[in-house]
Amino acid sequence: MSNTTGNTLFAILAGVAIGAGIGILYAPDKGSKTRGKLKDGFDGAKNDLQNKLDSVSLQLSDQLTTAKFDLEETYEDLVSNMSHKTEEVISFLEEKLADLKRKNSKLQK
Repeated sequence: MSNTTGNTLFAILAGVAIGAGIGILYAPDKGSKTRGKLKDGFDGAKNDLQNKLDSVSLQLSDQLTTAKFDLEETYEDLVSNMSHKTEEVISFLEEKLADLKRKNSKLQK
């Protein structure tokens, strides 16, 4: 969403919220009833927001757990591959060393 679209959407939502608030304040109910309605509305919005926050937090936690598992698995694969490669390099170097020793012993004679 572009910044302009976001600003426009925010302005519309703010206008709706302000209009609803003014409408409630000018309603023919007593002030105590109006304040009670406002409090109920804010409590409902707060509960909805808390539920959404909990849901998003749970989803993020699940995703992080999955990512951690994938990372650990990848790390173990990498270590295993490196161990394999290390053995190959050591074997190669041992062969070269043996070859150099043979050549050196021929030159010594």
